[in-house]
Amino acid sequence: MKLVGVRPRTVDIEPGTIMNFWVSSNISSKIENTPKKSKPAVVFLHGFAMDGIFTWQLQVLSLAKNYAVYVPDFLFFGGSITDKSDRSLEFQAECVAKGLRKLGVERCTLVGFSFGGMVGSISDASLERLGFKCWPDYLLPDSVKGVRNMLEIAAYKFPYIPDWIYKDCFEVMFDNRKEREEFLEALVVDDKVLTIADFPQCTDPSTSLTQ
Repeated sequence: MKLVGVRPRTVDIEPGTIMNFWVSSNISSKIENTPKKSKPAVVFLHGFAMDGIFTWQLQVLSLAKNYAVYVPDFLFFGGSITDKSDRSLEFQAECVAKGLRKLGVERCTLVGFSFGGMVGSISDASLERLGFKCWPDYLLPDSVKGVRNMLEIAAYKFPYIPDWIYKDCFEVMFDNRKEREEFLEALVVDDKVLTIADFPQCTDPSTSLTQ
């Protein structure tokens, strides 16, 4: 990582809580006085099995030249620790947001994998989003431009497609908008009313699933 200018950095989040970040080495040694960077900031949030840099090393190597890359280690991963008893996703997200602000990051693009995606989904509202206030605005575009934006966001280096194809897609694929929006809204379930299914466990490997 040092070859591409990315080094580990310990950030004091609050008394009793420290978080390790892999950051661009040109960041000022005085975190509080970090100047704004011209490069766009990208924050990679790792999954549950491994720490940040192990999960994202290939992406960091590819992007460090043109982006200000930040890779936090969640609490109890990669040297990040706390004496607090809070184990919630909200606390992890709060610590990441505080750490980024101390590193001078005001806006960024979040990239989350597995557990990191869960933390990223509830991170600080000041972090840059895709620009949609709700999922229907993104998944159910109401214009040809909206169809183009949806596909370009969903794919890396999306190939050029003429506008008439987007127009056909919009006319054919996005009917029944009201009902589809209701489906999306129904996907959101309050944790308090969510019932986790209790499926029987198969303890005998020789047992046939059809029996």
